[in-house]
Amino acid sequence: MGKEKRRGIILAFTGAAAVLAIAANLAITAIKYQKAKNAKKKDLAGSMVRVNLSASEILKLAEQIIANSNKVHNSVASVPLDKCRLRMQMLYHLWQNCKRSNSHWSSVFPKMVSTREDVRKPSAEAVRRLDAHFDTCSKREDVYLVIKAFAVRDFERNGLNLTASKREELQRLRDQIDELSFKYIQNLNDDSRFILFTKAELAGLPPEFLKGLDKSDNGKFKISLRSHHVAAVLEFCKVGTTRQVVSGAYGNRCGEINVSILERLVQQRHKYARLLGYSCYAEYVIDVRMAKTPKKVFEFLKDISTSLTGLALKELNILKDVKKKEEGEFPFGIEDLLYYVKRVEEQDYDLDFGEIKQYLPISVVLSGIFKIIQDLFVLDLGSGELLGYCYLDLFSREGKYGHTCVLALQNSALTSSGAHQIPVALLISQCQKDADGSSGLLRFSEVVSLFHEFGHVVQQICNRASFTRISGLCVDADFVEIPAQLLENWCYESYSLKLISGFHQDITKPLTDDICKSIKRWRTSFSALKLKQDILCCLFDQIIHSADNIDIQELFKYLHPMEMLGLPILEGTNPASYFPSTVVGYEAACYSRIWSEVFAADIFTSKFCNDVSNQQAGMQFRNKVLASAGVKDPIDVLLDFLGREPSIQAYIENKVKYVL
Repeated sequence: MGKEKRRGIILAFTGAAAVLAIAANLAITAIKYQKAKNAKKKDLAGSMVRVNLSASEILKLAEQIIANSNKVHNSVASVPLDKCRLRMQMLYHLWQNCKRSNSHWSSVFPKMVSTREDVRKPSAEAVRRLDAHFDTCSKREDVYLVIKAFAVRDFERNGLNLTASKREELQRLRDQIDELSFKYIQNLNDDSRFILFTKAELAGLPPEFLKGLDKSDNGKFKISLRSHHVAAVLEFCKVGTTRQVVSGAYGNRCGEINVSILERLVQQRHKYARLLGYSCYAEYVIDVRMAKTPKKVFEFLKDISTSLTGLALKELNILKDVKKKEEGEFPFGIEDLLYYVKRVEEQDYDLDFGEIKQYLPISVVLSGIFKIIQDLFVLDLGSGELLGYCYLDLFSREGKYGHTCVLALQNSALTSSGAHQIPVALLISQCQKDADGSSGLLRFSEVVSLFHEFGHVVQQICNRASFTRISGLCVDADFVEIPAQLLENWCYESYSLKLISGFHQDITKPLTDDICKSIKRWRTSFSALKLKQDILCCLFDQIIHSADNIDIQELFKYLHPMEMLGLPILEGTNPASYFPSTVVGYEAACYSRIWSEVFAADIFTSKFCNDVSNQQAGMQFRNKVLASAGVKDPIDVLLDFLGREPSIQAYIENKVKYVL
């Protein structure tokens, strides 16, 4: 391939980075790059998603989407059950794409990124209308009767195979589940309590943190029970009694009220699952994921936990010894964990993350990330094929969606003419600008987050499924995080750390070899203890959603010392009262993050560990994993790529590689 042709592919994929400096104030940085070309079309290059719709156009478009969707659903429902299969297949694929149209994203994503409140509000209303519409569509019995030969699972998980009375009961349960979930989260959000401390009682906390705290009339500092305040105290405060008081108050938020709500919530979930023919809610959730059964999840978690018990015990003894030297014979409690992990890391790793930040200008980090992913997954010397487009909206601003994520604006698909629809991704982040408005520096944790999200970008861009419903990020929920977790590994390799770093006053000076090595060692610092805590929460989530009559009040008291090597739960606390991930979004699926980390570790260790710039392995991953994800069973995809059954061994070995 000629040099000019290759460069064109890079620009198509990285055009947003090329104009980042001059387009930082735009919602999508690449819009300015294409502005002249698209002034009349008002869309993004390669995409039919429109980005400049007015408030009235957004709502009008939402109504058009609903009207068109109703036409498609009505057309499907009108097909006689004995009609030919070919006609039904054509309508089926139209039906599949209703919710994933470019028009849908044109209405929805202004809510997340528009700089104008008068545009964000109608977009939010469009989201509400569209969600309500598609929820209604998912429960249409007339459509189900026709389409069930092609999509039985999705309809029947919504109860369309049940009698009318049972469907009504299912809907009542769903409404109750939603209401209880809302109450649980709302109780936590409404908890505005705080604790007063003197400056001496907060010894060790950074001065800039103390400056940001409110004070009482008598001059004491107010520590709220919000997670950012609590985390700061538990990580930095030298005073053991302060850590204990804050941890105890945080662990007793919404106490009996939320535990009671969670008990009722779990009961309703089990009833919901049983109406659909499952023995428990965990079985309902996991049935459509890679793990397949709760039994497999329990085995997975216990295997990892058992494998790391020895190392976790060594780590805990190190922390106990340090506390004894600093505080005397006071017993080591769970509230001491974060503080003494940080103390040991300060002593044993020559790392100053404030100093490391000086080597991570946004422009240098982005340039390095693009270099890594294009060399591994994008540049194909045997083809001039355009893979897709990536747009960046990097900087935090008022009214913008508050998290870092990737939106699949346009999925890979075959069009009605047989042409291939190019995938388009939008990466939204929350980077901060300098006071003068220029691109600033990134914390190392923000760099890891960017690598993670670019893993999703690559996943979206490299997929080659024929239908949007199984394309890009529309894959198995246990699989979707694997590419993102895989790419995080490059944050800890000297080769890539030097590519993404350069001192902000002289970018020709990257991080030193010693710092790069220390970062890699630091990654697994106290990893067994940290993972034991995660597994504790996963087991709690899995147990309450797998069996009836579980005493949630007592469950954590039983699990905590068992998983945490004898460390008891702090007296008067119950994590079940502030466990939002088992209430909304990850119920019966908290294990999934560890699951994806395990498979990502297996892939990295077997294919990239000895050569992180191995393009042959990168192309194999692109063609065997990313291109076919969603089309094949995820386990079969990994079997084909690895040449064997996936294993937890690499994950465990990585955790014990750098023992203190």
